[in-house]
Amino acid sequence: MNETLHRQEDISLYSNAFGFLRSPLCFDPEKSDADTIITGIPFDMATSGRPGCRYGAQAIRQASVMFAWEHKRFPWSFALNERMKLADCGDLVFPSGDPGAMVKALYDHALALVNAGKRMLSLGGDHFVTLPLLRAHAKKYGTLALVHFDAHSDTYKEGSAYDHGTMFARAPAERLINPASSVQIGIRTEYHEEDGFEVIDGPSANSLSCDEIADKIKERTVGLPVYLSFDIDCLDPAFAPGTGTPVPGGLSTDKALGIIRRLSGLNIVGADLVEVSPAYDHSDITAIAAAAIALDILYAMAS
Repeated sequence: MNETLHRQEDISLYSNAFGFLRSPLCFDPEKSDADTIITGIPFDMATSGRPGCRYGAQAIRQASVMFAWEHKRFPWSFALNERMKLADCGDLVFPSGDPGAMVKALYDHALALVNAGKRMLSLGGDHFVTLPLLRAHAKKYGTLALVHFDAHSDTYKEGSAYDHGTMFARAPAERLINPASSVQIGIRTEYHEEDGFEVIDGPSANSLSCDEIADKIKERTVGLPVYLSFDIDCLDPAFAPGTGTPVPGGLSTDKALGIIRRLSGLNIVGADLVEVSPAYDHSDITAIAAAAIALDILYAMAS
């Protein structure tokens, strides 16, 4: 009976769908034969706005089920499983209420995976989780180029030790990323040119074509290992209301997908998608958008 319930050839769309895109659960991912690992990070203690994105990974996984039926995702020319073997290792485990312990646990987890030759797509959680992820990836690959989709630059210098608005001030100081080789897309709050990033702000991103934006990203990051970080509030609140710090004037889901689908050829060594807070949503709009974006990030990696 149990064997029948879990037999893959008999699955229905929603039965036993625990991993992202129905990928198998693997709680020993270093030894897995999968080359790409999904990790959930249920952490939102660094948020400055509305909390709740500790539930983001769970919501994204659930929404991803509706994309699992499609063998070859439109408009890609190949099926993901032809080029990538995916596994979901569940959520990072750390003591509740201890952000320092989360940082160490995530760094150790990520470093073990990248040293084992795995690529990661991490599902937040608030955006602070990118900092320990960058530390692990930079330890493996050296200084990285950052491709950063967001409403906020997250280069603020006045935040606390655990603040989701300070990572991209701290990361260059630690030589994890090189701003001169990095791009921020969708920014529509205060930022400073002296921080060194190429910023394609919200109005510009909405005016430029997807091809023009992708060309700018490729020119800026050429030949370098790339870490891609997507804060869901890069999208306009009309397309992603379920987030802690929504800012009007953002990208449409279609525009974001169009840019990511043009990033073929980038050496994306790791990625994350963060700040999905399902409690502020209705009809799973934000989680569905996040699942679609995460899936196209995987396709961009595989391409």
